[in-house]
Amino acid sequence: MILSVMALAMAAQPCTKSAELPRELSGWARAGEGLDTRHATLLSPRGGRIETRVTIRKAGIFGIAIDREGWIDVAPARGKPLRMASENRGPRCSGIRKIVRYRLRPGAYRVTVARLDGKQVRLMLVHGLPARR
Repeated sequence: MILSVMALAMAAQPCTKSAELPRELSGWARAGEGLDTRHATLLSPRGGRIETRVTIRKAGIFGIAIDREGWIDVAPARGKPLRMASENRGPRCSGIRKIVRYRLRPGAYRVTVARLDGKQVRLMLVHGLPARR
């Protein structure tokens, strides 16, 4: 068992530089206001949660990328949380912990992230399905 742990530790290479991000995540390194596909936004949780809004103009699959653990819900402005379409980890060394995707129609949505710890959370709206590796 000790040999297995040592082998895994040796195989996991540390990040030496930022990962090359796929096109749909290229805005992750830029900071801006509001949830958008062109930049990330920093929000401060209160009581372990944040809530923000996003407007979708064209139907499609959209994701919420986050830099830490948290429970992400997306709901119509006046409705119940939607069922997620998929969830996956962010690219290695990118700083993105996970991306949760939803099928969204045009309209206003409420994005809630709960079970947060820490001072600030980095979020970004992502359009489309994950890039194939």
